[in-house]
Amino acid sequence: MYNFDEIIDRQHTNALSTDGFRGYIFHAGPEKVFPYRDDEFVRMWVADMDFGVAPEILEEMHKRVDRRIFGYTGVYDHDYYQSFLRWCQDHYDWSFPEEELCFSPGIIPALYQFTETLCTADEKVLINTPAYGYFLHAAEYAHVEPLYSPLKKLEDGTFVLDDENFEAQCADPQCKLIFWCNPQNPSGRMWTEEELRRVAAIVEKYNLWIISDEIHCDLIRQGKRHIPMAKVMTDYPKLITCMAPSKTFNMAGLAFSNIIIRDPVLRARFKDRDKQFGMVNPMSLTAAKAAYDKGGAWHEALKTYLDGNFACVRDFLAGEIPEAVMYIPEATYLAWVDMSKVLPDVEDLPAFFANNAGVLLEGGNALFVGNAAGYIRLNLAMPRSVIQTGLGRMRDAIRAHRG
Repeated sequence: MYNFDEIIDRQHTNALSTDGFRGYIFHAGPEKVFPYRDDEFVRMWVADMDFGVAPEILEEMHKRVDRRIFGYTGVYDHDYYQSFLRWCQDHYDWSFPEEELCFSPGIIPALYQFTETLCTADEKVLINTPAYGYFLHAAEYAHVEPLYSPLKKLEDGTFVLDDENFEAQCADPQCKLIFWCNPQNPSGRMWTEEELRRVAAIVEKYNLWIISDEIHCDLIRQGKRHIPMAKVMTDYPKLITCMAPSKTFNMAGLAFSNIIIRDPVLRARFKDRDKQFGMVNPMSLTAAKAAYDKGGAWHEALKTYLDGNFACVRDFLAGEIPEAVMYIPEATYLAWVDMSKVLPDVEDLPAFFANNAGVLLEGGNALFVGNAAGYIRLNLAMPRSVIQTGLGRMRDAIRAHRG
């Protein structure tokens, strides 16, 4: 019913994936040249998909276009809340009061705003590493010092929380706020209920604010079920939950996120500081509601296809690059691969693969805030044939480098 093997041309759409990689990965402009033309790269880097948006969503967007007026738009009825609530009840067995639901163009802008609002210059924000780069950037934006709690790596490539270190950082008198990633990016860990309860106990013990970034919570392997932190911290007032249809349904450019704020004072402050003054993009609202109402079948097919992509990569690495360490993560469409035994003499892995394989990817401490040396992150949300081409190029570049 859905064709995830279709290759869609994204060149010249001002897509970050195709047209913005120089600035994002290499901090360079158009003067930076490679042995490959831009349209020759296999792009396995930024976390959006190369799959077309579900036709059910596109149909509703077309209907909205036919209304022909795109004036100032807000969320003035209960319809969107009811659609999102049903999704949360069906997928997580969780619900929340309507008054707690706020909106943001994205979770990143919300992180910036919360950090600025909640923390003073002498306070700190805690981040587990390896971490998504914008967690650090939010701290930098608010001129707040970051604290780091490295996850522990197990032999099979999985990561677990270092409870002792995590609590020690929380005990810092200046620690005010925790950026919690559930599921975790880039490792792909889905935290178990036991792990979430241990974290919750520590957070409550030190009376800290916690932002649970759950943007990847629907991008999970078949048979798994996401546990929102809010289901564990059922009454804790200092919890903020961030979710969005953007990653799940490949609509990041529509800039629409759900921000669920329990504390009424913070909620009022968040709305007061809203740079959008309560407005939303009319097409974004239409697409988000359609995703939650009608995107379920596409979402299930997507998960099945992604499971196949992960199995394909696992089998390829085992046969062709056996020193690479990758486990199939419980969540995300991102493979977190330890290449430290494959290319121990290569410090800048993204530059190596861009120049020698024509593959764009992310990795290392420069892009993932520590505890990421020797790792690459591969976006697998693309047609399998493209992934196979990229992996083959990477293998050939590794063999050539080894002589």
